[in-house]
Amino acid sequence: MPLPSFRTITPGSLPAAEWYQFMVTSVAPRPIAFVSTISAAGEVNLSPYSFFNVFSANPPILIFSATTRARDNSPKDTLLNVREVAECVINIANYPLVEQLSLTSTEYSKGVNEFTKAGFTEIASDHVRPPRAAECPAAYECVVEQIIPLGSTGGAGNLVLCRVVQAHFHEALLNDNGVGLNPHKLEAVARLGGDYYCRVSSESLLEVPRPNRHQGIGFDQLPAHIRHSDVLTGNNLGRLANVEATALPSPEQVQDFHNEPLVAYTLHKHQDDPAEQRRQLILLGKYYLEEGLVQEAWKTLLLADRP
Repeated sequence: MPLPSFRTITPGSLPAAEWYQFMVTSVAPRPIAFVSTISAAGEVNLSPYSFFNVFSANPPILIFSATTRARDNSPKDTLLNVREVAECVINIANYPLVEQLSLTSTEYSKGVNEFTKAGFTEIASDHVRPPRAAECPAAYECVVEQIIPLGSTGGAGNLVLCRVVQAHFHEALLNDNGVGLNPHKLEAVARLGGDYYCRVSSESLLEVPRPNRHQGIGFDQLPAHIRHSDVLTGNNLGRLANVEATALPSPEQVQDFHNEPLVAYTLHKHQDDPAEQRRQLILLGKYYLEEGLVQEAWKTLLLADRP
């Protein structure tokens, strides 16, 4: 298929607000750090940050970036607070809380408690001074190890490196074995650009076999009629290429698959049109792939290249 056309942009060639929109609408979705902090005077703040992720498990390190305001380069209360009290709680919100979370991004005056404004319940943390939000399915008590400024103009980030010292998880959301959270129960949310968020529901979850469990054959070993098909997508090819060579069906298994009802029907229906027969077999192989039947897909696709 033809390659897409591109718009190429050099940072600095657009107004900062426009460049920002390109970044946040393409680097998406982003997890959200729902950060509670406290000032030296004891003023509590709760704010969401989507420039955020986990960067180390041992030691456990989370990092979020608190950008300065683009309009006047002023720091947000979260940044001021962690400079005064080098501790925070990174709460993780989910879909049932997303409207409340969004409300906390309002620019209330310094000293206004967003827990109160957005209806969250404060729970005292075990090892740090900022409270955590009881309603959030996960909360990480953190010590701020370092704050790294990334620039000096409006919109510049400040990386806040947080070392986890305690964590809390809603027991009702744990996996059956008690290790980790169940994504079907969590209903995670993530940030996109503008007013958009996304919700991880059971319907939107997909499982992709991890290739580090074995050594797949790779794209370069796919037969040409498969690799260059205009029917199969990159995802289809990736699933086929993730199969180990020893797991590929034998010629005898491929031949025997002639008798599979859908295959037999396709072969018979298009027996007078070899090109259409091949195309229909490839479409059938695609169907098997999307149903998770990788072996059946391989057999069907290999049959498509037989005289």
